[in-house]
Amino acid sequence: MKPIINLEGKVGLITGIANEKSISTGVAESCIEAGAKVIITYQNEKTLAFLEPIVSRLGVEDVLLLDVTKPETMDEVFAKIDAKYGKLDFAIHSMAFAKRDDLHGRVVDTSADGFALAMDVSTHSFVRLARKAEPLLEKAGGGSLITMTYLGSEKVIANYGVMGLCKAALEAATRYMAFELGSKNIRVNAVSPGPLMTRAASGIAGFDGLMAAAVDRSPLHRLVTPEDIGALVSFLVSDAGRNMSGGVHFVDAGYNIIG
Repeated sequence: MKPIINLEGKVGLITGIANEKSISTGVAESCIEAGAKVIITYQNEKTLAFLEPIVSRLGVEDVLLLDVTKPETMDEVFAKIDAKYGKLDFAIHSMAFAKRDDLHGRVVDTSADGFALAMDVSTHSFVRLARKAEPLLEKAGGGSLITMTYLGSEKVIANYGVMGLCKAALEAATRYMAFELGSKNIRVNAVSPGPLMTRAASGIAGFDGLMAAAVDRSPLHRLVTPEDIGALVSFLVSDAGRNMSGGVHFVDAGYNIIG
């Protein structure tokens, strides 16, 4: 049976895979099932070991080093994509980081260097990725950029701290870049999943409580999965999503509508 979403002939870059439970794992799986050729990245040699079973299972050929705190690695990623494929149809940004004290502490107590680091990795890295991807997306006749956000961007979530500010800025960047790149047929969107247990989420105090509340209070009374997020992303990067840009798209069983 042919997939509903068709990504045959498309080449996509997917960042942020840490292990089988990562959001980006579900995204990669959905895009590959729809026919896309996928390039995935890893942060360092330590994280590469966790990717190996995923790479093997999904049959991914291109696994590249990308540490957004080291600009040369981003340069190398896009140079290799250009050399091998000569284009890029979509790129998925799924990276965030904040120092533990800044994440769990009060926003008013955030250190200057911690704030700068969180914004650099969580927000400005998407801007840098978009700038590097732009020429390759143009070669494809246009394409799609997607980042991952969270409800903490617009509502106060306990223990989310400075990351809430980063996600708010990330969503603003999504809108501005959608405006700036639209004339080149490049779409920019943000996907906002409900709470699910990933390696990143495990660092947020009380996250089990957030998941329990999502099940209890959301209209559909269930948690989302990486596969649910992958299904939305594969739609957005496909031709079916060709007129969707600049939006924040929730996949959270309706939790975001609850006051």
